[in-house]
Amino acid sequence: MTYDPLPSVDDLMALLADCADVWDTPDRSGDPVDILDHGLQVAALLAVSHPDDEQLQVAGLVHDIGHYLVPADEEGHGGHAAAAVEDLLGPRVARLAAAHIPAKRYLAAADAQLVLSPESARTLGCQGGPMTPAEAAAFEADPDFAAAIALRRADDAGKVVGLAVAPLAAWRPVVERVAARRQDAARR
Repeated sequence: MTYDPLPSVDDLMALLADCADVWDTPDRSGDPVDILDHGLQVAALLAVSHPDDEQLQVAGLVHDIGHYLVPADEEGHGGHAAAAVEDLLGPRVARLAAAHIPAKRYLAAADAQLVLSPESARTLGCQGGPMTPAEAAAFEADPDFAAAIALRRADDAGKVVGLAVAPLAAWRPVVERVAARRQDAARR
């Protein structure tokens, strides 16, 4: 499947809405919530823990759209999400969306208390397994290391069936602000 970068907030919001009742695995054997619900939960958790970082919140909202864009590509879904949103939302949002997989690999190596969902544990191997010490040191040097870890921790926590969170429409103003800042930066 090929896809073009998302050209507008309207297109992104429509894609996110299309992620309702679409799952991270085509046979629904993966995580217990659909891609839209998961993104809404992750964004909500990040809004509480990082209320002043709208780019991080939006990265949480979109981080798993790669499952929709290229079904069954466990290893590459973060990169697909990043490629789809970078022009619209900017390089930081894209990098954070992509970083949720390396952050899982980092935490698998660095956090002995890490508890992954069965699906996240299953996919860890195809995503490279726990980081080596050299990979972990390089990841820690990333200026957005802490934000990537925050997104990953919210990713792990945002899989609660029936959790009440704000609907997708409530995120539109936040997405519009992030996209507008991207456009302003691109004009400079």
